[in-house]
Amino acid sequence: MTFNWTLFFQSTPYGDGIYFNWLLNSAMLTLSLAATAWIIAFILGSIVGIMRTVDSKILNRLAIGYIELFRNIPLFVQMFIWYTIMPLFLTGSFKEWFIQELDPDIQTFILVSIALGLFTSARIAEQVRTGIQTLPIGQRYAATALGLSKFQTYRYILLPNAYRKIVPTLTSEMTNIIKNSSIASQFGGLRELVGLITSMNDQTNSIIEILCVITITYMIINYSVITIMRFVEKKTRLPNMMSGG
Repeated sequence: MTFNWTLFFQSTPYGDGIYFNWLLNSAMLTLSLAATAWIIAFILGSIVGIMRTVDSKILNRLAIGYIELFRNIPLFVQMFIWYTIMPLFLTGSFKEWFIQELDPDIQTFILVSIALGLFTSARIAEQVRTGIQTLPIGQRYAATALGLSKFQTYRYILLPNAYRKIVPTLTSEMTNIIKNSSIASQFGGLRELVGLITSMNDQTNSIIEILCVITITYMIINYSVITIMRFVEKKTRLPNMMSGG
């Protein structure tokens, strides 16, 4: 058995450069998908996590329902629902524009990003909740003594410190969201890193080489994220405060 490790530097049959260009484009698409989903997940997860810690039974129950809903349904099922069913609930001119005029690849990107973001937000919500609840109670008392409102207490004291404590778990979610984005290849025509495997193998019939390079690409991306977040953790760590949560 012989291997063709130079195939990524061969010209594609479509005249759009070499296969390495396909790899770069797919890697950028994977990162874009993961970054978009992460923004959604971080914002919603923070809001729901805060709702789990406030003194309101209604907000607590809403937050618990949200977390249980998105955490306990498989990601593939959630993406399938968003991709096939949710566009049907759009109305008016927006529905016509989204379904008929918007590029299908952009449609898919938006829908799977939302699905991935909501799925991950439930996990981040629990991490934010844990980060807030493990802070010393004296921080709340100090905020009250200073006359800060609840909003100010969360904004200036609790959330900044909670985020510092959960940097390691947020790092894990960042790497997970990159890996989970691979499911997007099952919907529409998105050619992210996993979708690239089929496209390239159809043209080159070199599945082993392709799988090895894709695996290494994922490792490089995730290791880069971990390295950056370790630097962030080191720079934001508070004295006499353990990280984790």
